[in-house]
Amino acid sequence: MEHNATARRLIIASRILARDADRLVFGGPVRYVYNPLAYARVPYEMYLARFAAGRKRVVFLGMNPGPWGMAQTGVPFGEVSAVKTWLGISGSVKSPAVFHPRVPVMGFSCERSEVSGARLWGLLRDEFGPAERMAREVFVSNYCPLMFLDEEGKNLTPDRIGRGDQEGLFAVCDRYLATVIETLRPEWLIGIGRFAEARLKAVIARTVREGTRVTAITHPSPANPKANKNWSGQVTAALVRDGVWRRRSTG
Repeated sequence: MEHNATARRLIIASRILARDADRLVFGGPVRYVYNPLAYARVPYEMYLARFAAGRKRVVFLGMNPGPWGMAQTGVPFGEVSAVKTWLGISGSVKSPAVFHPRVPVMGFSCERSEVSGARLWGLLRDEFGPAERMAREVFVSNYCPLMFLDEEGKNLTPDRIGRGDQEGLFAVCDRYLATVIETLRPEWLIGIGRFAEARLKAVIARTVREGTRVTAITHPSPANPKANKNWSGQVTAALVRDGVWRRRSTG
């Protein structure tokens, strides 16, 4: 498959994902649902066009958008500064029709930093240098395209929504994840946290994808106590140990 063909395939798949996700209905405790694949479609598709071209050796998978990352920029783990200055992406971001006043969408004007995104993209910058070099080997995606907030504006991850709602959501997200794997054909699938690792294993179990290895790294969120003690050093050591960072392990 040609390099630009892989990006086009994922752009088409992401539009289907955005449409199918918009059709889902969620009960309590979910009160607000943000779909950045719809209102931040321009920068997200720019991200796919530039960074999803060609086969990847490693795919990192996160859980879902964060309030000050992908919810603002459309890019997974999309901390504004990292997206603008390292990935070189910016673009028009609309506002969702309904949003919590504590979590407005300001797009690339957002002045808050998402710690998880700053840590993840910082790790990849330290490993590869220029973003274009990273793109030869690595792609970062999210499992779920939606961000959920409760009545008070508190972030709800997909594992904390109603079980009945999870069933429909996971079916939609699994289809997109399967397309990502089939399109990029990675050697390594890295779950960013245990939830993402579990979804990777669930999808791989239903597809014939020999030679793909699945592992996990601890999530970079400051809500994760382990992440606040040299997260980058911990994760780099784990990736070297597992053989994911082959350049580091041989150099």
